[in-house]
Amino acid sequence: MNQPLPMLSADTLSLAQTQALQQQRRVIEVLEDIVPADSEMLVSQLAQLLHYPLATMREMREWQVAFDVVSYNEAQQKECLAFYDAAQTLILVFADPFDRQLPLWAQHAVQVPFEWRLAHRLEISAYLAGEEETMRAMDGVGLSTEHAAAEGDEEVVMQLSLKSIHEDANPIVKLINSTLYDALKTGASDIHLETHPGGLAVKYRIDGVMASIANSPGLDSAEQAISRIKVMAQLDIAERRIPQDGRFKVHAMGRLIDFRVSIMPSAFGEDAVLRVLDRKALTEQAQGLSLKALGFDADVIARFRKLASEPYGMVLVTGPTGSGKTTSLYAAISEVNTGFDKIITIEDPVEYQLPGVLQIPVNEKKGLTFARGLRSILRHDPDKIMVGEIRDAETAQIAVQAALTGHLVFSTVHANSVLDVIGRFMHMGVDPYHFVSAVNGIVAQRLVRALCPHCAEPFVPDEEMLRASGLTAAQAAGMQFKHAQGCGHCRGTGYKGRKAVAEMLVLNDELREMIIARQPIRQLKEAAARNGMRTIREAAVSAAAEGMTSLQEINRVTFIA
Repeated sequence: MNQPLPMLSADTLSLAQTQALQQQRRVIEVLEDIVPADSEMLVSQLAQLLHYPLATMREMREWQVAFDVVSYNEAQQKECLAFYDAAQTLILVFADPFDRQLPLWAQHAVQVPFEWRLAHRLEISAYLAGEEETMRAMDGVGLSTEHAAAEGDEEVVMQLSLKSIHEDANPIVKLINSTLYDALKTGASDIHLETHPGGLAVKYRIDGVMASIANSPGLDSAEQAISRIKVMAQLDIAERRIPQDGRFKVHAMGRLIDFRVSIMPSAFGEDAVLRVLDRKALTEQAQGLSLKALGFDADVIARFRKLASEPYGMVLVTGPTGSGKTTSLYAAISEVNTGFDKIITIEDPVEYQLPGVLQIPVNEKKGLTFARGLRSILRHDPDKIMVGEIRDAETAQIAVQAALTGHLVFSTVHANSVLDVIGRFMHMGVDPYHFVSAVNGIVAQRLVRALCPHCAEPFVPDEEMLRASGLTAAQAAGMQFKHAQGCGHCRGTGYKGRKAVAEMLVLNDELREMIIARQPIRQLKEAAARNGMRTIREAAVSAAAEGMTSLQEINRVTFIA
């Protein structure tokens, strides 16, 4: 039985004030140390004790922020935000009720009547983080109608910091640099700069989901911003009719970060997508990388480990772009990397740096393709080989031959399900008998966002939601569903991090014979189910039933068979 959390008392408050004076710290910080309640409970008890009404993240998102009353910089310094609620009442949301200077400052800075509301500092920090991209990116941009010089007057960005951003005199440079910096801070995997009739839209992909960040008015600003990206990636700024690809590097937060750039012509100008490749952060994550850490269920982990420990054959991982295929292979290789085998990878590009593994980057400009690199690898006495992606018939044929000649080959391939992989190899001209002789197993996976543990709440889906999720009331009975709320810990999204859900096909004699005989997909599915295969959808429903993710999220990522 859970013990009730202790209530914050006047004696505890007095003790905190005494310790704060002795330690020269803020009272609110000392309270957080000595009161064994979580942050939400502490601020709730504090509001009750000091007779302040509370402000929640949900309310702040519904209100209209008033940076014209309390500026963004002041809000950061004072941990205080100004809002207008639905009734146009001015509300000041603050975090530290023991700050004696705050009321005096507010009385002088805010010349109209307002109401106080208390919130936890993490909630205020999270709200400001969500507004930070917009405030920085829009600072000084949109009012200028002068065209920046397209060539020669700006160098490729090599250093990126808050100081350099604030010192940038050119509003377009400031827009791009602040966008890059904020994307790194928020952990975005991609940055989208989209030209539309009103100007430029900035979007990030965070945890696989697009998030609108800012809008810069004026087609002139949009054109200059795309030109700036082209200069950084050393692309042709005069060419606006065909797609272009490039890359550049920046030093930020003490490390070197790569950006891969894709420029695409659109109806209103050009769009740019920047893929963020933070090798140092990925390598740090890879230190403790394992299949369990990725969130696979126990049955998939056990089967995956068995496949990865086989002496020869082929292990294939499939899924759409950004579904974590390469990460899963890295985790499997890390687990079997005992130092007794020669492990070589060929990748485009090398994303993680694995200790004790020879990793070769593809360089098509120099003629080093997957196929050519794989041929060379086979002469380098490997035991285990990882091919970043099988995308053409030549690479497929060499990989299959390598698996048939005593090597364990790991690779990824683009397909929607494990059975689609079979058709993909047949389409590339691989002989069915050689294919089934080489392949040990196929994994298809997706990444679903995990619910934030701080704000997820129990949820009973209605009949419409169950029907949309392909479930009946009888099937849903006993399942512990939860849904997203949003708080300061998850930046108001309701989700924090992602986990993998997967289906795995381990080939046996029955399946091999059916594939060689080109049996219909329906019969292959039935045989796979008899062999213990659970579909991605079933794995996703199981994750939702255990409260790890939501029904809305699994419906977004997976489809009902």
